[in-house]
Amino acid sequence: MNVKIAESWQPLLKDEFEKPYFKNLTDFVKNEYATNTCYPKGNQIFNAFNLCSFNDLKVVIIGQDPYHGEGQAHGFCFSVPEGVAHPPSLINIFKEIETDLHIPYPKSGNLERWAKQGVLLLNATLTVRAHQAGSHQKGGWEQFTDDVISLISDKKENVVFLLWGGFAKKKSVLIDHKKHCILTSGHPSPLSANRGYWFGNKHFSKTNNYLKNHKSNVISW
Repeated sequence: MNVKIAESWQPLLKDEFEKPYFKNLTDFVKNEYATNTCYPKGNQIFNAFNLCSFNDLKVVIIGQDPYHGEGQAHGFCFSVPEGVAHPPSLINIFKEIETDLHIPYPKSGNLERWAKQGVLLLNATLTVRAHQAGSHQKGGWEQFTDDVISLISDKKENVVFLLWGGFAKKKSVLIDHKKHCILTSGHPSPLSANRGYWFGNKHFSKTNNYLKNHKSNVISW
């Protein structure tokens, strides 16, 4: 597995990569990619860590697992590459930003621009088999990403964690509530959003207000 991450992550995760579970996870992922079509591409699996350095990190958004359609996943939760149609959850994210911050709906669904500003777009599971949602869950990724969340909570201060939906909300137990800001709401998927659990959460303005109050640069959403 090609572990390509920003230099500031390397000393923090070095021991993690040596643990027995991670070696088992590596074998699992290699076998899956050798025998099935899987996403994202192997060199994109750790994109979230490569573009968002630990030193710059100030916001964490937690997704469940990558998009499983062709050409969609590229290593960032909720994001799609340039030119790819926006999935329903991403559409609702952009609609909320539009009403919350009065920012025009963007043409591009590529959220690399957020990652470069210090937003870690972290899926709990970093790989998936094509057209099979959740197919790589319980293969070891969750232990890795839970340890990453705990590490951020322990080593950083004043990080905003955006936990959308029941799955993400469960990660709040890994976060020190006294040191960080945790914002929760329903998931941006149509099933949740259309029931009134997503729209109006104002998470994007709330995030920027918190960052501003703690002397940090705001995110250009």
